Amino acid sequence: MASKTDDIAATHDAPLHFPAKDDLAHTKSMNEVIHNAKIATDKEHNMTLWQGIKLYPKAVAWSLLISTCICMEGYDVCLLSSFYAFPQFNKKYGQMLPDGSYQVPAPWQAGLSNGANVGEIIGLFINGYVSERFGYRYTVMTCLTLIIGFTAIFFTAQSVIDLQVAEILCGIPWGVFQTLTITYASEVCPVALRGYLTTYVNFCWGLGQVIGIGVIKSMLGRTDEWAYRIPYALQWMWPVPLLIGVLLAPESPWWLVRKGRTEDAKKSLLRLTSLNRETNFDADETIAMMVHTTALEEKITKGATYWDCFRGTDLRRTEIVCMVWAIQNLSGNSFSGYSTYFLERAGLPTATSYDFALGQYGINMAGVFGAWFLMSIGIGRRSLYLGGLCGLCSMLFILGFLGLVPHAHKDQASLATGSIMLVWALFYQLSVGTVCYSLVAEISTRRLQIKTVVLGRNLYNIVGIICSVLTPYMLNPGAWNWGNYTGFFWGGICFCCIVYTYFRVPEPQGRSFAELDLLFERGVSARNFASTSVDVFGEDVSVDEGVVNSYEEKLDVSFGHKE
Repeated sequence: MASKTDDIAATHDAPLHFPAKDDLAHTKSMNEVIHNAKIATDKEHNMTLWQGIKLYPKAVAWSLLISTCICMEGYDVCLLSSFYAFPQFNKKYGQMLPDGSYQVPAPWQAGLSNGANVGEIIGLFINGYVSERFGYRYTVMTCLTLIIGFTAIFFTAQSVIDLQVAEILCGIPWGVFQTLTITYASEVCPVALRGYLTTYVNFCWGLGQVIGIGVIKSMLGRTDEWAYRIPYALQWMWPVPLLIGVLLAPESPWWLVRKGRTEDAKKSLLRLTSLNRETNFDADETIAMMVHTTALEEKITKGATYWDCFRGTDLRRTEIVCMVWAIQNLSGNSFSGYSTYFLERAGLPTATSYDFALGQYGINMAGVFGAWFLMSIGIGRRSLYLGGLCGLCSMLFILGFLGLVPHAHKDQASLATGSIMLVWALFYQLSVGTVCYSLVAEISTRRLQIKTVVLGRNLYNIVGIICSVLTPYMLNPGAWNWGNYTGFFWGGICFCCIVYTYFRVPEPQGRSFAELDLLFERGVSARNFASTSVDVFGEDVSVDEGVVNSYEEKLDVSFGHKE
């Protein structure tokens, strides 16, 4: 059925419309909503990046603030892996070895490393219910308050069990931040800014890790317990200022519209914009667009539960979001993280490992700006994602072939391997690592976005756990000892990801949420998304009338005329 629709779309110039069963009742009030929604949609389509920044500077600022919550997880993950090299940390939480030294046992290292993942999975599922019921702001503020309390467990931990409890408990609010930051960014900005603000989340990961590495380097000279207690205590520097900022931030107008609070949605929208900088903006028209999209999605979408993510056209959207997340790990991300390991094998001093780690995290941050530049010159999300996978796959196979270098030149091969891994990391952040955040925010429906992104991020966590277990076995000389040949394994997996992306991942760039709903509803193939003409309003609407109805009338239209 979908292929037939694709053929029709490809061979006819007429734009797609929603099927008759999904048409909204054309009462006088609804006609006003459709009229204003069409004007707002046309304005967003014609809005440039610079116009969007001038009109929505406050939305940019609030989005950047809330996205900064992600820094906390990047900071903590960086700390834990570094502490295993601290003698004083091992003496406090580890066991004595036959040679008299101390080391945290391998099972506990694995447990601590995956403890946060377990907490995040729990937090993600909780977020699917809580944020949609109580709102984004209150959910974030509650999680920040919990972080303040849970950090005290890190700071006062007397045993490795205490650390495990702290990792799991902190993982719960971190899981909430992983999806809520992306959703908020996608809902407070226009189409022109959506790709930039959603991908900023990836920058925050790198920022947290860079700060963490900097703190660790400053603690290397200490020999007491404060070498690890001070970094843990510095986790308190995040929640308090963020809590104050989020308290003052406006709620997502899309969430308020879904709750029927259209007057509050308008107030929130006005707090996100600067009207004196853009005279062509009309808040009533933009709210009408949100009401129209919400009303359409209520007819298209069966419900708003996790189960509904797997029903009808939402099944396809959930599958794509899940795979886009999973591909971040399946494209060889865990393998590339061992660049320092290969550089040390090449003879570089171990003391420089933190410098290389700092450089790689810096690459992560720079890659986001590079991706922004590529998007600004018109390269779409699908093109960046697909092209990035092709480059990553090529480099993984090159890494595999470096394993064929004779043993006499193993130092040079290790140096080349570590260097290529750093280049791989840059390429990854220019494409797959960054663009993923934009894709998952745009592909899901507004009503099911939180739950769809939760499912995708949880698959990411599960795949990440599997990869983090397998990769050390592949590289460890005492285990499988694949060495560079590991590149062939991940290169093969990455090639499968390329095939999937080509046939399944669509291009959402420049589309309103209602237009994306229509394209998925009509089963348009991923390859035809960018070229298919759509009309979500069903008929041509003149643009010479203003808003007539009050927001209460719009509310009646969107929630009272459902059939």
